Amino acid sequence: MDVRRATERYRGGDLEAGILSWHAFSFGPHYDPGNLRFGAVLACNEERLEPGAGFDEHPHSHTEIVTWVVEGELTHQDSRGHKTLVRPGDVQRLSSAAGVRHVERNGGTAPLTFVQMWLAPVTPGGEPSYEIVRGIADQTPYAVPEAGAMLHVRRLAVGERTAVPDGPYVYVHVVRGEVRLDGEQLGAGDSARITDAKDVDAVGVTGAELLMWEMTPP
Repeated sequence: MDVRRATERYRGGDLEAGILSWHAFSFGPHYDPGNLRFGAVLACNEERLEPGAGFDEHPHSHTEIVTWVVEGELTHQDSRGHKTLVRPGDVQRLSSAAGVRHVERNGGTAPLTFVQMWLAPVTPGGEPSYEIVRGIADQTPYAVPEAGAMLHVRRLAVGERTAVPDGPYVYVHVVRGEVRLDGEQLGAGDSARITDAKDVDAVGVTGAELLMWEMTPP
């Protein structure tokens, strides 16, 4: 198990434009050849947008983009005609496939924080697609078959225990709170990369929220 602390992430964004970003993997101008991906996960970015701030229209291709809002509301609009508000508890997935363009913005009056994860597809190309699941229930898995991955959302009370999925590659990201993961204490923004996961569990030290990716070999 390889634990990565929130303080180890690369800081990006544009503070003058109201954007603060924290990158867990190589991203944009930050290049680390030893930190390019884990399993299917290419990026895990925490984005903080002030009211009115956002990312103007930009392209993506050959990437599965999954977004989880921590607080606030994210306005999404893409070149396939989708326009939605993404709120805490919603899972949004944009399959960019052969190519799509989108805009992401904080159109509200409160700060927005969201975690966005990029996954490599098993087979590049194809037709772009979009999906949003409103208010996903705790312990309800969300499949991204295009990337050979399954997302597990867990919300833990103090002392509550949950099993981490067994699998060749499991990526755990702490959204909020503190957990004890296989003897290691992790806080908000910390993550763990687990290879050949088996009989690993997480316990809430405080109330906590976890995103866990279960992945097949790339």
